[in-house]
Amino acid sequence: MREVTAASNRSRTSAHGGTLLPPAGPQRTLAAAQLASSVGDGAYYTCSALYFTRVVGMSPTALGLGLALAWAIGSLAGVPLGHLADRRGPRRTAVTLALAAAVTVAALLVIRSYGPFLLAVCLYATAQSGLTAARQALVAGLVPPAERTGLLAHLQSTLNGGLAVGAAVGGVALTVGTRAGYLGAFAVTALGFLIGALVLRRLPEVPPAAPESGTGPKLAVLRDRRYAAVTLVNTVLLLRMPLLSLILPLWIARRAPGLGWLGSALFVLNTLAVLAFQVRAARDVSGLDSAVRAVRAAGLLLLASCVVCGLSALDVPVWVFAVLLTAAAVLQVAGEMRQSAGSWQLGFDLAPPERIGQYQGFFGTGVAVARTLGPLLLTTLLLDGGPVGWLVLGGVFLAAGYAMGPVARWAAAGDRGAVPAPAPGTPASAASSTVS
Repeated sequence: MREVTAASNRSRTSAHGGTLLPPAGPQRTLAAAQLASSVGDGAYYTCSALYFTRVVGMSPTALGLGLALAWAIGSLAGVPLGHLADRRGPRRTAVTLALAAAVTVAALLVIRSYGPFLLAVCLYATAQSGLTAARQALVAGLVPPAERTGLLAHLQSTLNGGLAVGAAVGGVALTVGTRAGYLGAFAVTALGFLIGALVLRRLPEVPPAAPESGTGPKLAVLRDRRYAAVTLVNTVLLLRMPLLSLILPLWIARRAPGLGWLGSALFVLNTLAVLAFQVRAARDVSGLDSAVRAVRAAGLLLLASCVVCGLSALDVPVWVFAVLLTAAAVLQVAGEMRQSAGSWQLGFDLAPPERIGQYQGFFGTGVAVARTLGPLLLTTLLLDGGPVGWLVLGGVFLAAGYAMGPVARWAAAGDRGAVPAPAPGTPASAASSTVS
């Protein structure tokens, strides 16, 4: 696999060279749809837990088990729904799944018992996972290969901005604290997905992939050991995700109870940093070699972040503790942005172009695994292990960052399967091959 040509690289740089807005056309339409949906997500995630425990009356244990089951099912559904996007067209699939998410959230407005709740959150998680895979297939079909990572950087910035707006809406609902306030936030969530679906309808349809010969498995990604190895290494790096939302707030509560506000401040810092700098962090990622370098740098940055967090376990003044955690959070978000850029490039480049949807659905399971297993693994390792636990985790990040190079090159050297010839009249963007 080679890097893109200099001409393609110049095109890619101009497409996302530091501006917060992607180029006009399909890229900006995709960003608008992402913004609408992420505003809804932000409102939902902020207040859903308190609504179901305080208003509906569920126990935290029942709620946690229900959500874990929902996201487990959703992660499994990503592959077949991604395959559906490949075969039926990603725009049609994405619109349908966005509408399904809107309807499911709207159903939560009237749900009062555990059984219907469980069904609704399972359908919501399934729609979300499939929607992510279908969007990635849309990106592959509408955007030239050299510009995809740049667009995904824009979409990530848009996602964070939308989550922040949605979180503000959810914050109002939490402040009001009434059932009507919570239901208003859910209505915003449903409306966000509805608007996102309507925006996606404005995109040109990407022709479905050519029918497969029938001699191989329909869900070929499930037998692709090389791509699975890349996904596994990336999942290890994604264990960074629970650090900011769960581990650091618990770490602060145990070590410096008077700094309870610091956890929220670090979360805001992360959100603003990604919003402002993700596009810039992805600027130099344009092929296998640059993606591997980005992931390797991420491993080093995440190691440094863990080392600094470990130092905060020492007997230091409270202000030094706060400075150390702030420095660790800065290192973590720098590593997060590099890891994201590198993994986006690898996830696309190593997938057969006629199976982008199902491969992206499989690649996206890493997020669900990290969110599900991360809290179980890291609370014991870090909260009980102290500095040694942080060093162990940092070493794991470093090893994963350096392992990505040989694993990705092994995957790139494999037989990805024959690529069907494009049907007459098929747009070049829909039939373009991966960078090789």
